[in-house]
Amino acid sequence: MVPIGHYIEVEKGVRLFVEDVGTGTPVIFLHGWPLNTRMFENQFTLLTEQGYRCIGIDQRGFGKSYAPAAGYDYNRLSDDVRAVIHYLKLDKAVLIGFSVGGAIAIRYMARHGGYGIQKLALLGAAAPVFTQREDYPYGIEQDAANEQIAAIYKDRPQMIRDFNEHFLAKGVDNGISEPFGNWLQQLGLDASAWGTVRTFESLRDEDLRADIVQIKAPTTIFQGQLDSICPPEFAKLLLNGIDGSTLVTFERSGHGMLFDEPVRFNKELLDFLGS
Repeated sequence: MVPIGHYIEVEKGVRLFVEDVGTGTPVIFLHGWPLNTRMFENQFTLLTEQGYRCIGIDQRGFGKSYAPAAGYDYNRLSDDVRAVIHYLKLDKAVLIGFSVGGAIAIRYMARHGGYGIQKLALLGAAAPVFTQREDYPYGIEQDAANEQIAAIYKDRPQMIRDFNEHFLAKGVDNGISEPFGNWLQQLGLDASAWGTVRTFESLRDEDLRADIVQIKAPTTIFQGQLDSICPPEFAKLLLNGIDGSTLVTFERSGHGMLFDEPVRFNKELLDFLGS
């Protein structure tokens, strides 16, 4: 049995911090930008009580993982996931990706043929494309993405604070406290500055339209209907592109549906895992 929190080398000189808690069906969590595995602490607590093994991977540059200068494209990030799954000898695992973690999960399923994975959940996934193209009018404009990157260089704590203003649903009484907002802010500050920038550059540049049609595993898409970061149009495109996929919507949630509607989110997650 591996330690609960430990490091796994994914390439020479690069080690990722992996939380591995509980026993049973393995459930792998890929966090969003610019957070880390701790964003899923509520789900880890719940699922380990329900007989699941929860595995959270801090992406390179984030949380407690090493932060090399390079390797933040989706190919390398999905290769990192492959290395962890291989090291832990996982089989018939469930892969859950939130936001950019969802994008990395999609690339993983296409690039590595779903190795070790029996089904997939995409939570507010930053996919199929995060920024607008000539033939793709969804998401933010490229110039807006560049402005975000410039803001990271200028004042990273303020940029993360501003980003978090859009993370949860607006105009909805979701019971989110000020200390909770401060906790989210700290998770973002725990990342490296260069990992924060370079992963956002991948969000700006990568295109997963050719990847989604290669996914063969049963897939459920979770989408906040008030999400202004990865809007509901993304979920519709994923639903149409991933054969046999299903959609679960959260009418009172923004991007962070697991925080906006935690009770319903956890119920839907357990239903997905038990299906």
